[in-house]
Amino acid sequence: MAGLVVADSDVLVDYLKAIDPGFSAVRQAIADERLVTTVISRFELRMGAQTPLQREVIGALLARLTVLPLDSTAAELAAEAGPKLERAGARLPLGDLLIAGIALAHGAALLTRNTRHFSRIPGVELEPL
Repeated sequence: MAGLVVADSDVLVDYLKAIDPGFSAVRQAIADERLVTTVISRFELRMGAQTPLQREVIGALLARLTVLPLDSTAAELAAEAGPKLERAGARLPLGDLLIAGIALAHGAALLTRNTRHFSRIPGVELEPL
């Protein structure tokens, strides 16, 4: 079995809305018991929930996944990448840097549609959709 796969918020939203290719990729990674997410994506999903039903559905999905925390190692990795990218003229949103740092800290691939941002971060392995 391959290693862990960290789901970014965008593919989790695709899963919740049954939109491919994110839906199928998330479903398969769950079935393979490889899928995790981050506390950052948990926050983003919870912030986007507008109705009680959405909160319930998001809660059920998150209950099935391990939610990786932002620890010191992940924070350091994100903090190293951020300034380098800024100097290169490729500033990324804080949430993306933190998600990448968490994935790097856990040696996990990142499942995302946002390859344009994450491919700029050295060492981040992208899981193909």
